[in-house]
Amino acid sequence: MERQRIVIALGGNALLRRGEPLTVENQRRNVRAAARAIAPVTEGNDIVISHGNGPQVGLLALQSAAAGQHTPLDVLGAETEGMIGYMIEQELGNLVPFERPFATMLTMVEVDPGDPAFTNPTKPIGPMYTEAVARSLAAERGWNVAPDGTGWRRVVPSPLPLRIFELRPIRWLLEKNTIVICAGGGGIPTVYDAGGRLVGAEVVIDKDRASAVLAREVEADLLVMATDVPGVYADWGTSKHRLLQRVTTTELRALRFAAASMGPKVDAAIAFVEETGGRAAIGSLEEIGEIVAGRAGTTVERG
Repeated sequence: MERQRIVIALGGNALLRRGEPLTVENQRRNVRAAARAIAPVTEGNDIVISHGNGPQVGLLALQSAAAGQHTPLDVLGAETEGMIGYMIEQELGNLVPFERPFATMLTMVEVDPGDPAFTNPTKPIGPMYTEAVARSLAAERGWNVAPDGTGWRRVVPSPLPLRIFELRPIRWLLEKNTIVICAGGGGIPTVYDAGGRLVGAEVVIDKDRASAVLAREVEADLLVMATDVPGVYADWGTSKHRLLQRVTTTELRALRFAAASMGPKVDAAIAFVEETGGRAAIGSLEEIGEIVAGRAGTTVERG
């Protein structure tokens, strides 16, 4: 089979199942399962891995607040990039040939300080709460909260990613057959201040949208967004829901998807496919091999 350059975006729910306690043991077990799914597709392909960090960055924010401190979200994002990257490197490294190198890249991503998302928080982070507890915490800590699945979570601004600063070293590593783990959690959010200095931003960038930018800039053939469902469903939440197996960008644009769940993945798939002519796919982590082969998940093509 012809060599492909593949960007695999691991959803936060692929690394921590809904409702699971956010423990190191649970994260390690889920990363190990992800590594088993990814390992077969590393052979003969260039591989870039990104990942979510919503639960992890939210927990670190809680720990910081409990200590009477405020650690900015950009710093927490950098911490989670290192932690999750370390686990992925170790677990995947136990499965692929020793000679295949790995690198986790702390990745700064530029956002626009004028992005309207700064005044419209939508990105869920941290653990799940009941509605009563979420509203109580919101009143106590000045949070914004919103429903997420069967519970409620804190939500923060999520502006669009504009530029990935570490693209050159990422490309250099790929030229040396390195498996690169980068843009974790959508990357470390940064903006240029009025003085032209690059500084952190108190936001979380959507991992799928950042992965689409990453895939475009490294000239990937395929962008895979791995999550905890088999693919994209039309009419989700109704008795008529159906899995979309092969779909064009035009057909996807005619459908509506929830902004806090499948919406960003669909938007990222459309953006990557229309800008590059490549292929995007959305599906279950356990089926990554079949998704790459086009036999599982939802495949998105230009049209």
